[in-house]
Amino acid sequence: MIRVVVADDQALMRTALEHFVAQAEDLEVVGSAEDGVQALEAARTLAPDVVLMDMQMPRMDGVEATARISAEAPGVRVLAITTFSSEQYLVPALRAGAAGYLVKDAPPAEVVDAIRRVHAGDAVFSARVAADLVEAVTAAPEHTAPCPAEPLAPHERLTERELDVVRELAKGASNAEIAGAPFLAEATVKSHIGKVLDKWQVRDRVQILIRAARAGLVDIG
Repeated sequence: MIRVVVADDQALMRTALEHFVAQAEDLEVVGSAEDGVQALEAARTLAPDVVLMDMQMPRMDGVEATARISAEAPGVRVLAITTFSSEQYLVPALRAGAAGYLVKDAPPAEVVDAIRRVHAGDAVFSARVAADLVEAVTAAPEHTAPCPAEPLAPHERLTERELDVVRELAKGASNAEIAGAPFLAEATVKSHIGKVLDKWQVRDRVQILIRAARAGLVDIG
């Protein structure tokens, strides 16, 4: 069973999310939180696998709670969920350590699937969120030209197959979906991702996407 904590300050939304999660046979709601302080405490004491984290909450917002959980309970994966896909929360949440980012208009089945994928080690975000992320990390300050690409150093350059995998990740594909696209075994996909993580010295798939965007390797939109 995948142990889940749901953190949202709106009681109606929190109850709805808990209901969706509880309907899945392989997911279990082990706690809920009304703010970031409670979410952090739940992550410390309840040993969840995944925290479904709203970004706009009192006392401690979701970004700070995510950063604290990443530092103090690194085995817990955080899946951000909020009303907005804007840069205001998207980039800070991912930099804080969130493994994925959903907007609240996502269908219940998508939320449940995202929890499973985050638990399995995938980075999860919708195509719309992925496009916002690429725009955010490649944009220059207002009224200036777009930021130039940051070329890869020789030791960071990818093989053709590794680049294919990165581009599929940028579309929001899971390991299994990537395996189906270029006709690779899922274990081979994981191996390629591991090599990219090592070459780029980044910790997860979200940072792979950010680095790829900055290098001009992915274009989503």
